[in-house]
Amino acid sequence: MEALLQEFATYVALTTELVCVLCIAIGAAEAIVLAARYLMTRPENVDAARRRVWRRFARWIVLALEFALAADIARTAIAPTWDDIGQLAAIAVIRTALNYFLERDLEAFSDDLRPAREKTQA
Repeated sequence: MEALLQEFATYVALTTELVCVLCIAIGAAEAIVLAARYLMTRPENVDAARRRVWRRFARWIVLALEFALAADIARTAIAPTWDDIGQLAAIAVIRTALNYFLERDLEAFSDDLRPAREKTQA
């Protein structure tokens, strides 16, 4: 039974890692398209355009980090050794810290853009 659960966990982890890679690929493609569009139209505020591209890509990276962490948890969920638990803890701390700071930066950039939107609507 444990072997069956381990195999199932491996498939779950592989699927979750695939979703992680797809999130990064979609985010990168979207960022490239947006950056190209901004380069061709030459927006008035280049810094704001760059921030919009970064924010969109950062959202995809945050999502990818969540899926990567889920894959690591699924991989070590069935009968982990202490070594597996230690590695998972280290990976979880690093990915959670990356996610935290990236989300904090996203909120800061969103706050920076809100006054500009309110000014254009008035």
